[in-house]
Amino acid sequence: MRTVSTEPSVAAAAYGSRLLGRTDQSTRSLRVRVQLLLTAVLLIANLIGAVVVAALLLLVRPSQPVSDAYWLAHAIAVPVYVATAAVIGVLTITRALLRVLTWAREDRAPREEEVRATLRAPRLALVRQGVLWAGGVALFTGLPLWLEPQMALTEGIAVTLAGVLVCAISYLWTEFILRPITARALVQGPPPVGRTSGVHRRLIVFWVLGTGVPVAVLMLCGILALAGDDQVDLTRLAVLCLVLGGVVLLFGYMIIGLTSRSIVAPIASVRHALGAVEEGRLDVVIPVYDATEIGHLQSGFNRMAAGLRERERIRDLFGRHVGQEVAAAAVSADVELGGETRVVSVLFVDLMGSTAMATRLEPHEVVTLLNRFCAVVVDEVDRAGGLVNKFMGDAVLAVFGAPVPRDDHATAALRAARAIAARLATEVPEIRAGVGVATGEAVAGNVGDERRFEYTVIGDAVNSAARLTELAKKRPGLVLAADGSLAAAAEDEAARWRADGEEVLRGRTTPTGLAVPR
Repeated sequence: MRTVSTEPSVAAAAYGSRLLGRTDQSTRSLRVRVQLLLTAVLLIANLIGAVVVAALLLLVRPSQPVSDAYWLAHAIAVPVYVATAAVIGVLTITRALLRVLTWAREDRAPREEEVRATLRAPRLALVRQGVLWAGGVALFTGLPLWLEPQMALTEGIAVTLAGVLVCAISYLWTEFILRPITARALVQGPPPVGRTSGVHRRLIVFWVLGTGVPVAVLMLCGILALAGDDQVDLTRLAVLCLVLGGVVLLFGYMIIGLTSRSIVAPIASVRHALGAVEEGRLDVVIPVYDATEIGHLQSGFNRMAAGLRERERIRDLFGRHVGQEVAAAAVSADVELGGETRVVSVLFVDLMGSTAMATRLEPHEVVTLLNRFCAVVVDEVDRAGGLVNKFMGDAVLAVFGAPVPRDDHATAALRAARAIAARLATEVPEIRAGVGVATGEAVAGNVGDERRFEYTVIGDAVNSAARLTELAKKRPGLVLAADGSLAAAAEDEAARWRADGEEVLRGRTTPTGLAVPR
């Protein structure tokens, strides 16, 4: 199987981004890629948080000046804490994640509990980042209460907002980076519905983080201003509204954008795969890297594609056994026992001396020789538009004009008879076979029982072709046709045959005119 994409990069963007590598990358390459990306993302997320804190502290200044001790304490505490928290966060989170993903490093199938732990890995990053930034909230709210109480609210708001943003970004990017490993964990399909958070819950959570929390903080400031809190005067409230509005617009958009990409990417993979199936490419498999309802959609597509492959395989085997025309007719309509009377042309080919050949050759040699014989017959019958109806050990029965009606069935049967005789003489010289062609009415349809039946043709034309084959074995050219076939054939094909007497065929009372190729 191969991972699908209708784009030029077939497997490179299988996980929604070239950044995550190909589906066939080695375990070592995947481990290095994941570790580097996680480290970079966590550092960048904490850097963004630090920038947000600094921007809020500089923009939302109190009306009264603050002491030099306050700025000195923060000049030391802010970089030290941010750097320490970033390093500790990166080390502890990456180590914890890699410990959870031990099964992936060992290149083995995960156990059920390991699958669950893998799906919870992004939450682990979220919780650990939250703990680190909660410590920051406590520190940078308590420090102003000791040095400059009027700055406590500002710092609490700044660090809280920055922490929320860092946690949200860390979660979304960790989930994105772990897609290749999640796909390996979910190779048998996503877990049952309800085991993990769904799309609806995910959207609600990130609305709360990206929009709800900043707006709630803004409302809190408004309540404090209405209550007459001296930390929130009109000017600071206006500035705070503008700054928080900017945070909501910028980072809320960023979080919603990342969330939407996490939803759109797996849906796009299904859309591309459906396009491939529409083009007739059934050997496609989508990596299942989402544990929500969208993952069930990906897994459902894989099951559908597997079912289509199985159906196509059965159709192919069915067609090989009964003929493609019969298979197509059976698939397109309800199959019923019985048949209908049609005028058809029947071609019968029978080996000479097959009993002696079976005693002279080894069994596998006999099978090989019969396969070469049958290959010639099948090739020419298919080329002429006929149906190989039966393989009867050392004989082959073919019919022209059923199950698909055709006006030139006699022409096609005669042309196939000449071609088969010529090719057997040159390509399978070890054997000799008689070829007979007859045209007439026959009943074509399904014979047997509802539980087991086969498509066949029964009638005088079939019997006549078999009798002609026996007579053909005694003729130099090994080919005989009934004069009725010549009468029904086109002039150019009939001109390639000449009359060769007549014979009363076994089971008949009147003679049948015979013809042989010129």
